Amino acid sequence: MTAQRAGFESERITLHGAGKSDEELIAACIGRIGCIAVDGIAELQRLADISRNGHTATVMLRLNVGVDASTHAFVRTGGKDSKFGIHPRDERAAASLLSANPQLHFAGVHAHIGSQIYDESAYLENASALVAAAERFASFGLQSERVVIGGGFGVPSDPDGDHTRLDVAATVAAAAALVRSAATERGLGAARLGIEPGRAIIADAGTTLYRVLAVKRQSHRTFVVVDGGIAENPRPALYGARYHVTAVTPRHEEDQEITLCGRSCENDELGTMRLPREVGPGDLLAMHSTGAYTYSMAGNYNRFPKPAVVGIANGTHRLLARRETIEDVLRNDAV
Repeated sequence: MTAQRAGFESERITLHGAGKSDEELIAACIGRIGCIAVDGIAELQRLADISRNGHTATVMLRLNVGVDASTHAFVRTGGKDSKFGIHPRDERAAASLLSANPQLHFAGVHAHIGSQIYDESAYLENASALVAAAERFASFGLQSERVVIGGGFGVPSDPDGDHTRLDVAATVAAAAALVRSAATERGLGAARLGIEPGRAIIADAGTTLYRVLAVKRQSHRTFVVVDGGIAENPRPALYGARYHVTAVTPRHEEDQEITLCGRSCENDELGTMRLPREVGPGDLLAMHSTGAYTYSMAGNYNRFPKPAVVGIANGTHRLLARRETIEDVLRNDAV
């Protein structure tokens, strides 16, 4: 719905997820979604049943090809311990279901291995494994038009970290060359390489503004409490995501190490960083590179309203999402 409201054509939309509802599968079958990345045998069977009533659907098979990327376990989406993708033991069953249901058009194979990945070799390993999978499906009579290596291209957001930005263009070029060469060697025809660059496109487009509510100098640490936290950005609490934060309000004293915290009734730490010693209540802080997986993950934790979203370009600004009120948060209460 979000993509459609933004004006994306249905043929450009791919539906992902390890647990899709019947409503979502129906949407794929009535033309509201261009392609569905099927994540399991049971899902494929449900899609086949739903699509028999005069509907069709374009299908990619999301596979677990065993590539274990070097990233935080909570954002790793491939490998033996991941819930995502079809296990190799189920590939023949998937091929049989597709062959028995011609209303499902097989478009190719897909594997997403994780998020915040800085190692090109992981993508090349994924591409190689997918071409091998495409060869197996070709032996079942299913030709892959596309080989999709996913996304998760790492974007640096921690100024103290040792990561450098992944060269996405070079990585994609290397993966494309590998797929082209391997597909030719295996007699698979011209399979197109697909990528899902999400974060690499929008991470740096977002900046979150916080207002300081309190500065607490405790025995061993100084805490700066802001008017946000885990409710609108759960990533630091979920898997230790770190961000670069700068003071917007002009300050001139030397920096000190502080712990930035939200205002919820837990530790709610947003990270340890350096800010000017004189930062105080009312000051504005800017958290950079929050364009990906921040507002989309926001909730009403501790029943806090979500913040507004404003788009800024070429000296102009436009409200994209209004600030919630407490009445919005209470709207669905039945008493």
